[in-house]
Amino acid sequence: MASATTTHHRGSHAILRLAAFLLLASASATVLAAGSSSACESEKFPAGRSYATCADLGALGATLHWTYDASTSSLSVAFSAKPPPGSAAGAGWVAWGVNTAGDGMKGAQSLVAFKSSGSSAYAVNTYNLTGYRPLGAASTPIDFKATGLAADASGADGKVRMYGVLQLPKGTEAVNHIWQVGAAVNNGAPAKHAFAKENLEAKGRLRRLGERPSRLRVVTVT
Repeated sequence: MASATTTHHRGSHAILRLAAFLLLASASATVLAAGSSSACESEKFPAGRSYATCADLGALGATLHWTYDASTSSLSVAFSAKPPPGSAAGAGWVAWGVNTAGDGMKGAQSLVAFKSSGSSAYAVNTYNLTGYRPLGAASTPIDFKATGLAADASGADGKVRMYGVLQLPKGTEAVNHIWQVGAAVNNGAPAKHAFAKENLEAKGRLRRLGERPSRLRVVTVT
């Protein structure tokens, strides 16, 4: 029968082994966290396009890169998302927009990239989403001056990248934004999107736009 002293030593050794294991596990977790990267960090853009900040938007597998010039209230963005599974090659659409009136689709000032009838290249339309009604084939005026609108396909991953510059109100530091994807373009206009949970959760808020990081900064969008 083991003595009380032997039992005490065995218990002490077990505690030390457990402590050592937890310390190693904690160290491994720290290394994994430090070595992990955001999807938006790995995205490559054509020459001449670079951005100060990026975020993985979560819903719909979308990402957003942006640079905000506080002196001119100019927001340069690159939005990337993949049209839904089942979309014919080049037949879907992607959208991103800013909403200063609320946090949903209604009232959003949006950019939508798609291929119009007979075109082999993506174009970007602007839409003022005043209500829940079908979009037309032509752009509608939005509240912000929009320049540099362009879009392209990013390659084998099937994503569509959309670029633009929005002139926001002076002093803007945070904006609500929405994003979306659709499977089809009918009669030259984006057809309605799905209403799955992921589609309905495709919204967030961009905060502290005026910060000027010295290198690419990855943020969490709330």
